[in-house]
Order: sequence, then C-alpha cells, then structure tokens
Amino acid sequence: MNNFLQHYPQNIIDDVNTLIKNNQLDKYLKNKYKAQHQITSDKALYTYVSKLKSMYFKKYNLHKVLFDSKINVINNALGLHTFISRVQGNKLKAKNEIRISHIFKDAPKEFLEMIVVHELAHLKEKEHNKAFYKLCHHMLNNYAQVEFDLRLYLFNDYLKKKNNT
Repeated sequence: MNNFLQHYPQNIIDDVNTLIKNNQLDKYLKNKYKAQHQITSDKALYTYVSKLKSMYFKKYNLHKVLFDSKINVINNALGLHTFISRVQGNKLKAKNEIRISHIFKDAPKEFLEMIVVHELAHLKEKEHNKAFYKLCHHMLNNYAQVEFDLRLYLFNDYLKKKNNT
C-alpha cells in the first residue's frame, strides 16, 4: 500500500486498512462511483478533453489526445502531457499532446475527468506545485477527494490481481 498512499496521514491509512480487512473497499468504491463513461475511442477522448480545455484555457491548442496502452508500464504514470517546440523557418511551432492510460477506458467517469483535469493543468503549470493543484481544484472542486479515491481504486485493482494469482 506504500506506493499508493504513502503521503497520507496514518489515520487515513488506518481507515483504508479497516476497509480492506473487512472486505469493504470494493463495495465502498462501487457505491461511490457507479457511473461508467462512454468514452472509449481516441476521437471521443479528444472531443471530451477539448470541451474541458475550452472552458478553462483559450490560448493553448491540443495537437493530439489519445488513450495509450504503454503509459502505465513504461512511464509508471496514468497520463502524460508533452510539449514539443519546433522551429519552422523563422517561426516557433508548439504542439501539446495528452496521453491517458488505457485503464481509464473502463474506469468510472469521475476518474477519467480527474486525470484529464490533471493533464490539462500541465498546459499552464508544468510542475506539481501549489499553483498546479490550485488550478486542478478550480477545474474540479473535489479534485483531492477524487484523486485519493483513484488511488484506492488502483490499489483495489492491484489487490484483485494479486489475489487471483
């Protein structure tokens, strides 16, 4: 559990351990996050991300948005943002790309929204600092809770896979 919840206070970790010990973690997550999203293609994801982006950022353009099946394994991440600058003649061309881990195709809609908000915030704030998280909370007011529950969701998935082996 250290990798999933290492920066949280001990009382929260104890609560999670109680849920796990009582086999209630899966039930807690399913009761709280019931709605599944319908975004399963790269095109639908691009449309979804573009709509969210247009609500908060006017000056940033998105070149590419896609689900990526290699992200989790290679980068140990859930989403990636890349900013590529190229010189073309006497102009500087910038391209922003967002790649979302394929695990979000089957995740509850709130988790997809949280990771998209996280990656969109990187358009403006490159580092995970106070301004970055303030921006995330501006775009998704319960960002911290959804991020925490996503960690629980991933840990629950890990436990299921571990118990099936």
